[in-house]
Amino acid sequence: MKPYVKAVVLSLLVSATSCKKDSENIEKLVIKSDAMSNNILLQEWTGPYDGVPAFDKMKVSDVKEAMETGMALGLKDIETIANNPEAPTFENTIAALERAGKELDRVFSYYGIFSSNMSSPEFREVQGELAPKLSEYTSKINQNNALFQRIKTVYKAAEKTPLESEKQRVLDLIYKRFEMDGAELNDAKKKRYADINKELSTLYTDFSNNVLNDEENYITYLEKDQLGGLSEGFVKSAAKIAKDNGKAKKYAITNTRSSVDPFLTYSTERNLREKVWDNYYSRGDNGDAFDNNTMIAQILRLRRERVELLGYDNYAQWRLQDRMAKNPENAMELMMAVWPSAIARVAEEVIDMQAIAKKNNDAVIIEPWDYRYYAEKVRQEKYNLDSEEVKQYLQLNKLTDALFYVAGRLFNYDFKPVEEGTVPVFHEDVNVWEVTDKTTGKHVGLWYLDPFARQGKRSGAWATTYRSHTTFDGQETVLASNNSNFVKPAPGEAVLVSWDDAETFFHEFGHALHFFSSNVAYPTLNGGVRDYTEFQSQLLERWLSTDEVINTFLVHNETGESIPEALVEKIKKASTFNQGFDTTEYLASALMDMKLHLADPETIDIDNFERQTLAELNMPKQLPMRHRTPHFGHVFSGEGYATAYYGYMWADVLTSDAAEAFKNAPGGFYDKALSDKLVKYLFAPRNAMDPAEAYRKFRGRDAKIEALMRDRGFPVSKEE
Repeated sequence: MKPYVKAVVLSLLVSATSCKKDSENIEKLVIKSDAMSNNILLQEWTGPYDGVPAFDKMKVSDVKEAMETGMALGLKDIETIANNPEAPTFENTIAALERAGKELDRVFSYYGIFSSNMSSPEFREVQGELAPKLSEYTSKINQNNALFQRIKTVYKAAEKTPLESEKQRVLDLIYKRFEMDGAELNDAKKKRYADINKELSTLYTDFSNNVLNDEENYITYLEKDQLGGLSEGFVKSAAKIAKDNGKAKKYAITNTRSSVDPFLTYSTERNLREKVWDNYYSRGDNGDAFDNNTMIAQILRLRRERVELLGYDNYAQWRLQDRMAKNPENAMELMMAVWPSAIARVAEEVIDMQAIAKKNNDAVIIEPWDYRYYAEKVRQEKYNLDSEEVKQYLQLNKLTDALFYVAGRLFNYDFKPVEEGTVPVFHEDVNVWEVTDKTTGKHVGLWYLDPFARQGKRSGAWATTYRSHTTFDGQETVLASNNSNFVKPAPGEAVLVSWDDAETFFHEFGHALHFFSSNVAYPTLNGGVRDYTEFQSQLLERWLSTDEVINTFLVHNETGESIPEALVEKIKKASTFNQGFDTTEYLASALMDMKLHLADPETIDIDNFERQTLAELNMPKQLPMRHRTPHFGHVFSGEGYATAYYGYMWADVLTSDAAEAFKNAPGGFYDKALSDKLVKYLFAPRNAMDPAEAYRKFRGRDAKIEALMRDRGFPVSKEE
């Protein structure tokens, strides 16, 4: 990860000019850094596998000094490049940028763990102090005028004499990034641009911490007589969590999706379902010190002001110019093409649920806290499919083996567990595997898995890298991590997950395979185009449903028997079940994200805007958005998904189209020729190739939306 792209990773899109004072400050900080050489977070990684992070030795107390020193050393690298007296070339400017900031790269690996996996009040205080400093740091890079002029000189020269393709792609991406971040603004506008980003950096941190506060502090405790409908394994886990929180003889429903979803699906206690639902969907919206509504309005105003400095009408217009969608109109067109079918399907699903309620003499009108509960009843009646029965065959350890099987068949990878104690980990729950090429035995990298929810760990599931593949200065092997929030079982119990969670497990592993398969030379090319990089991971979900995985790895957690064919047939028949819910709750969030950034932010009232927008969309009242605005961390704890949450749908069009290619191939989903093309064009190039061109090389044409509509069981308006 290079200094000028850390702004992207941190969503601190910032700017400033280089000056004598900056150089003086750098020297002071570097002098200070000489006395800090013992800080473990800054030290080169040692040990096996080309060196690994010292996760077992990291301490919050080291973070601030390490980050400040890393920034100082990174800026020193930048000044050296910017002030090089030699004429600008690719090697002394672009390649030099790719080499810069190695110390800060190492610190960020630890910082990310503290932020996402091991947060604490102590760290959050340090994080708050560092946010504006990180903003200033990226400012000094992204709009360092001397640096940009060198980049521009190389860029203009390449317009006349193009470079070799991978070098040209790196140059184009770097130039575009600097241009988008205001490198050519005048000094007054640069200062305002930097000031805006400094303020945003603090707002993003505060937003994220507010949501985490509400996840940690809104816990619903149940009595023994309030456990109706809940599985034995879930009850045991809830009892353990309650005991760990000092509430022996009670049962805890934590305010995270992994705990909330199964409770809303199975609990017979309607009043408690409403309470748990309200706690979860009110995160960041409780009218207290941790309320995010006012903060969101300020974020929107600052984002709009910043892009207006660059001459854009709105944030979405600026953000999407280098995405596959290119502009907000194209993104909206895709979403609105699917939306009517999605909400129409919800209406059908609600009719089915009301019929079940009536049959059971339940005098209820379906509310959001009822949807999952009655949808499960419909699933059982319509398809004779019980999600709890399916869950007995979805063991986390067996699903992990299934991931490795798929990786072996498609990518020729072998995963072997690393002996405990060989590679440092940051928590006892983390396990590590070595990844090698099955044919040659060549070392590819390490895979870390952190599977369980805990205090201080952010919700959801994600993938990340501690070190990415590059070759331009010798080959760097990959250190990749998958992180989940499965509820940790009681001792001796199997970890059983839902089908949806199993798909998510495959999805995140798809990101890891994208990291491992990289064949790029330069670090910048390991980045991605947001509405494309979800495609590869969404596609990998499809292998969960292949016969090879089902027949080999889906075995009963008690008897060890393979999942019955009759149950598999029910799962396949129900594949489009509840697509109204799934599609609508996602699309509502994606549409809200886009509409918020297209609206005038000056007088916006977030709560009213959310209600009015949903009303205009005819949002079904029986379900909420997947992420309500006050806790929409994808969009407001940073900028990675801002006006880009639609990207999952864009990627889903590619996914459905590519899946049809495998479905129709002679060897199905394990067809050797098509698998080779999958790796060659869709995974290995990362961002070294234009995404649209890469997809056409794989498929022979552009993707078509009709495949998506067929996948979801929606009407197809026209034939191909």
